[in-house]
Amino acid sequence: MTHQKNIITAGVPLEQAKKALIMIHGRGGSARDIISLAPHLNVADFAIVAPQATGNTWYPQSFLAPPSQNEPYLTGALQLLTQVVDDVLAAGISRENIYFLGFSQGACLTLEFTTRNAAQYGGIVAFTGGLIGDKIYTANYKGNFNQTPVYIGSSDPDFHVPVSRVHESEAILQSMGANVTATIYPNMGHTITGEEISQANKLVFK
Repeated sequence: MTHQKNIITAGVPLEQAKKALIMIHGRGGSARDIISLAPHLNVADFAIVAPQATGNTWYPQSFLAPPSQNEPYLTGALQLLTQVVDDVLAAGISRENIYFLGFSQGACLTLEFTTRNAAQYGGIVAFTGGLIGDKIYTANYKGNFNQTPVYIGSSDPDFHVPVSRVHESEAILQSMGANVTATIYPNMGHTITGEEISQANKLVFK
């Protein structure tokens, strides 16, 4: 395990909530940063769970690097998310009421984790991200999303995330049964906009 289990929570206590949102911060960010988005989302009745990356980064290289160059950190990050999901399930929240949201490196990790563990989730939001690797490693992905709503927002161009990888990721998730909406915004920059938050509320947190 390369990431210590350090979880920040907000919203309804996990044991009392019927829905949970797992929020995954970006490189150099923090769990508290990403949780600050929650008041802008339709998640007032959710438990909010945000793991903190050790050293504030989930893996050292670009998400487009060969996966071996991001080990053992990438595997450790995926294992930590498995533990977080297991904790949410153990609290009595069903998988179809678990939601995921990530930004940038956290969006990439969100898509990678959920696609490796495809199931009917409540919904998935990726603010600027794509599946991880120097290419798409389809053998890593299994399961069926059973029409889980997925929203991916990104910029054209984006310094970190090429539009081509967004569309490749969209196609993989759709082929696995997800109901994906990917919106590319011209010259948006590497950020989260009010328009993206509105789309996430409309499509996922409805």
